[in-house]
Amino acid sequence: MSEVINRSQTKEIIQDNLDYTMFSWSKQKGIDPIAVKYAKGVYLYDHDEKRYIDFSSGLMNVNIGHGDQRITEAVVKQMQQVSYVTPSCVTEVRGEIGKKLAEICPGDLNKSFFTLCGASSIENAIKVARLHTGRHKILTRYQSYHGSSYGAISASGDPRRIPADSQQAPNFIHFDLPISYRWNYGDENLLKESVHQLERIIAYEGPGTIAAIILEGESGSSGCLKYPKGYLQQVRRICDDNGILLIADEVMSGFGRTGQWFGFQNHDIIPDMIVMAKGITCGYLPFGCLMLSDRIAAKYDDAVLPLGLTYSAHPVSCAAALATLQIYEDDNLIENAAVMGKYVDEQVAILRQKHLCIGDWRNTGLLGCLELVKDRETKEPMAPFNAKPDQMTVMNKVAARIKELGMYTFVRWNYIFIAPPLNITRDQIDEGIAIISEALKIADESLK
Repeated sequence: MSEVINRSQTKEIIQDNLDYTMFSWSKQKGIDPIAVKYAKGVYLYDHDEKRYIDFSSGLMNVNIGHGDQRITEAVVKQMQQVSYVTPSCVTEVRGEIGKKLAEICPGDLNKSFFTLCGASSIENAIKVARLHTGRHKILTRYQSYHGSSYGAISASGDPRRIPADSQQAPNFIHFDLPISYRWNYGDENLLKESVHQLERIIAYEGPGTIAAIILEGESGSSGCLKYPKGYLQQVRRICDDNGILLIADEVMSGFGRTGQWFGFQNHDIIPDMIVMAKGITCGYLPFGCLMLSDRIAAKYDDAVLPLGLTYSAHPVSCAAALATLQIYEDDNLIENAAVMGKYVDEQVAILRQKHLCIGDWRNTGLLGCLELVKDRETKEPMAPFNAKPDQMTVMNKVAARIKELGMYTFVRWNYIFIAPPLNITRDQIDEGIAIISEALKIADESLK
């Protein structure tokens, strides 16, 4: 009887959501979401008590895992003191989180402007870059994603911007970056061509018109695409030579995800600004931050900073962020991400021997994805870039099988993402890899 009630309740919960709410990046009919009742560690549980291993940390943001009551306690304590004050007031926790971020950020990146999410951090980074330099153009990479607000989606090279192209924000210039997996002209030429492409774009657009270059510390939802070795160092040089600011988008790759505090630290550079969100509170509360260098921030010592948000430096979100950063350190999560990332690499190497549909595996720490192909020789993708629904038949079957077997993870085009919470264990990785392996049999069958 209780099982019948449970299933009826689950159906009602799902139907209420379908009837009265809208879903991101999705057609609204025919979807089948998981009705999550509770979550703990690396697992989600639905109302029928079915367990799903979360192999993409939600949207690559729940780095510390689900249901950590240390965050709850910090949030409740802060709300009992003060739940909101205007950004013109200060709280103890605002200063503490600002100080902590200054400690973990390299160089002179010591000043925090607190936002609500990744997109609002990007928007404010764009404003600061233009105000600081007096220039108007922003350069970003094709196959990148920086958020869904107008400025952020215009900055993105992601095709999700295309439906809004006629209303996109002006003065965003995109450049291409060759993908090493499909580069056929020698490894020694990959870096050269990548750098030359960027230099040509800058020359064509006029260096004196370009305020900033925005790049992800490590590529995320575009397919964990790798920078040629030494590329970000060359971008840093180009920026310095031309008075252009370098903005690192660490919304997805930040806070231990790549085995470092920030993805750009894998490339031995220091940007002028860091855009943060996601792992700063791991989704427990909405929060973001734009980290500024002392040099940029000094301009506003005696001038008005023309940025503002009603919920900037929200004390409860600040408390969640401070507690989250403490958990990274107390639980050695960044170190674990590096170790577990190498273990995932080992297990995927075995997986590739079993499944001919795996064309490439790209990973840094615990930010990785499998690229499925129809043919390893031709490297034809299982689903093309920006695939239409009728081109997703095989991948949709693979995704459905993954869910059926008890896994939640991000599947996009011909990519299957492997980016679990940083507290994952070897046994849990084995569990997840086994599910993916079973689902990949569908893709293998399509090759015959």
